[in-house]
Amino acid sequence: MERFFKLRENGTTVKTEIIAGLTTFMTMAYILFVNNIFLGPDGAGIPKDGVFFATTVGAGLITILMGLFVNIPIALAPGMGLNAYFMTVVLSSNGAITWQAALGAVFISGIIFIILTVTKVRQLLIAAVPSSIKSAITVGIGLFVAVIGFKMSNLMVAHLSGVDDPSKTVLGSSMNFAIGDLVHSHDVQLTLIGLILIAILLTLRVKGALLIGIVITTLIGIPMGVTDLKGLSGAHWIPTFDNLAVGQLDLAGAFKIGLFEIVFIFTFVELFDTFGTLVGTATKIGLMDNKEEGEKKIGKAMLVDAVGVSAGAVLGTSTITSFVESTAGVAEGGRTGLTSVTTGILFLLALFIAPLAGVVPSAATAPALIIVGVMMMSQVRNIEWDDFLHAFPAFLTIVLMPFTGGIANGISAGIVSYVILAFFTNVFTKNKVKIHWLMWVLAVLIIFRYIFMGSD
Repeated sequence: MERFFKLRENGTTVKTEIIAGLTTFMTMAYILFVNNIFLGPDGAGIPKDGVFFATTVGAGLITILMGLFVNIPIALAPGMGLNAYFMTVVLSSNGAITWQAALGAVFISGIIFIILTVTKVRQLLIAAVPSSIKSAITVGIGLFVAVIGFKMSNLMVAHLSGVDDPSKTVLGSSMNFAIGDLVHSHDVQLTLIGLILIAILLTLRVKGALLIGIVITTLIGIPMGVTDLKGLSGAHWIPTFDNLAVGQLDLAGAFKIGLFEIVFIFTFVELFDTFGTLVGTATKIGLMDNKEEGEKKIGKAMLVDAVGVSAGAVLGTSTITSFVESTAGVAEGGRTGLTSVTTGILFLLALFIAPLAGVVPSAATAPALIIVGVMMMSQVRNIEWDDFLHAFPAFLTIVLMPFTGGIANGISAGIVSYVILAFFTNVFTKNKVKIHWLMWVLAVLIIFRYIFMGSD
């Protein structure tokens, strides 16, 4: 291990790396319980056992690959936001798009991602899009996920009065949002308990706050009658590998979704999310101190990340991506791939707790979704709000995601509005704004997409 991971050279030890790997696992293990919300029977429709298997095995194998191939302490798992978008694609199609076809779309996006990485077009895309829009994408997805958490917990309910047009939006005059039934609903009460508990743990900087919060909230839900333990009766603790989604992706059905959706969402969002995580973590461990070596490792890490996208689709899950929670392990001293290997092994061992994942109620996982939204909001500080050229596109990117229920709508509005404002700035003022040629291409593609394909 010393020779392979270069532990002494990186100023670390086996003990430190293992503790760091355990810390990273604790901070991101909430995905084991949360992913089923979006991809499971009540979400996209994938069998519950299939979601858990794909989440544990996908996260485990790709994280181990990251550790062995790149030798950096970054862990990967099905990404928040993209799993929500996956569910939205399936549910909003009214049966036209199956979860198998959506997995096919993820697989194709992974192949495109690999091509973009190898040809270094990926780096070009990153340079083309303004930083304010990149930050706004993260914030918008955070709000999108938080709204799902509020709705699934009934903390936020819609009151309808005299609705005669089903197409009216949440902002229509006939619909008002209100707080859920705090007095009589045990689900709402348990969600509030979980939300406050996780917030306290995070305030106290407790490692694995989200996972600990989900577990304790689930236990509190037992006497409240919210947590149902019947599923543990006769449960198989040794994996049976039944009801899996392995190899069930539908590539032909994926093309019916449209290549634009595949490239623009599953690839585009993943692009910036991964880049920010990789560069941020690499900088924190001092990898970027040597720019040439740092960029080389980042390139290899991007390739592993891209392979993970397609591999995850084959296993039966939405986009597998680098997790920002990896920085928790770095903070504990993790400096090499041994940290990632440790985290990956723990994910694989999690296969043996599958029955426990089945009894976790939505009231225990919803608080985690809301808290993830809080964490993703931090990127709002990087938006240039004093410059309307950046503020307006960023604002549209953020608000249209939760308000229209579509991540694509927010990104599309942000890019098109930026190109328009930058163009008129160049025409009518002396302040010349550089518009990357790729932004023009994206803007034209977006406009044609909405003209010929509509907003669905």
